[in-house]
Amino acid sequence: MKLLEEDESNNPILSVANMVDVFLVVIAALLIAIAQNPLNPFFSDDITVIKDPGKETMEIITKKGEKIEHHKTTGTIGQGEGTRAGTAYRLKDGSLIYVPETD
Repeated sequence: MKLLEEDESNNPILSVANMVDVFLVVIAALLIAIAQNPLNPFFSDDITVIKDPGKETMEIITKKGEKIEHHKTTGTIGQGEGTRAGTAYRLKDGSLIYVPETD
């Protein structure tokens, strides 16, 4: 009955079991972080993420269903031909109101 009298502090299997527990906690934390990311493939809503808003390095990431589009700004002002569609006003609380033009 030597096994029953063995000292537990010398048993190497106990330290391996503790390492497995630590790795399980790390894996669970990583899975929670992935699940909370709005761009994960299992999230069904349409989402738009803006990185570095208002800066030259601004990026816009749009997810519609399973399609993800990535747009990077160039820092230049756009130009082209078109007609005036209306006027936008910024209120004191920071919200914007768009007023379309009538013909």
